[in-house]
Amino acid sequence: MENTLVDKTFRDSDGQIVIAQMPNLPLIVWIVTSLLTLVFTSGKINTVLDVLATGSLFTWAWLELFQGVNYFRRALGLAVFIGIIAFKIQ
Repeated sequence: MENTLVDKTFRDSDGQIVIAQMPNLPLIVWIVTSLLTLVFTSGKINTVLDVLATGSLFTWAWLELFQGVNYFRRALGLAVFIGIIAFKIQ
């Protein structure tokens, strides 16, 4: 197999095209806590859930950025990482 930019962008070390995967723990925690913030819309529990959601998404983005299986996954991690920072600065 050639080592082209397209291969580096979308293929993992086994040669499989990887765009989406099963969610890992930080992504599952983010999904659950984000849904729970829709139920608990105010108070301390909402604040705690928001911190957990942001922290777990930050962790997922960090892991993808530095340990992603291909350039696409790393770029996705970077985009989410920048999005979190931009959203929280507002």
